[in-house]
Amino acid sequence: MKRFTRAELLAHENGTVDDIIGPDTELLFVGVNPGLWTAAVNAPYAYPGNRFWPALERSGLVHRHFDASHGLSAADRADFVAAGLGSTNFVNRATIRADELSADELRAGAAHLDKLVTRVRPRVVAVLGIMSYRTAYHRPKAHMGLQAERLAGAELWVLPNPSGLNAHETIDSIAAKMREVGVAAGLLEASA
Repeated sequence: MKRFTRAELLAHENGTVDDIIGPDTELLFVGVNPGLWTAAVNAPYAYPGNRFWPALERSGLVHRHFDASHGLSAADRADFVAAGLGSTNFVNRATIRADELSADELRAGAAHLDKLVTRVRPRVVAVLGIMSYRTAYHRPKAHMGLQAERLAGAELWVLPNPSGLNAHETIDSIAAKMREVGVAAGLLEASA
């Protein structure tokens, strides 16, 4: 695995990461913002300690291992899109930590997300991080799981942030929640 020096990572501060969205996106994952490693390799959730990709595999939404720590190949991106999945962020500005973002940035990101969801029309939007959702949408009492309101017609869910800094969750607990939104999006069958 490629390792970056601190200077190499800091060179990507305020960098961006490409969305991965296909024409048949049924489940759109929304991260808070890219970290420096993610910006360095232009792949979502790329930091080796992030649990997004392992949880996605365990959820059954994808059927093979993805290692985004060195970036995603064209085949990786094609497989992700072919599974009916998409990925974007509230704020497409790489920072060392997500708490460096202002409330105004998150609220502007919510307005951008509303337009994106209107255009893409996924069945389900899964926001990965309760605190960013609460701030972005002025919902201070929002809870994890299915939200009462819809987002541009899509079911709206809030799932745990898969960052390794979120000590309250494990790969398995995140995978279980991903599986639930996969069922809601029609990408997985409900367990008997």
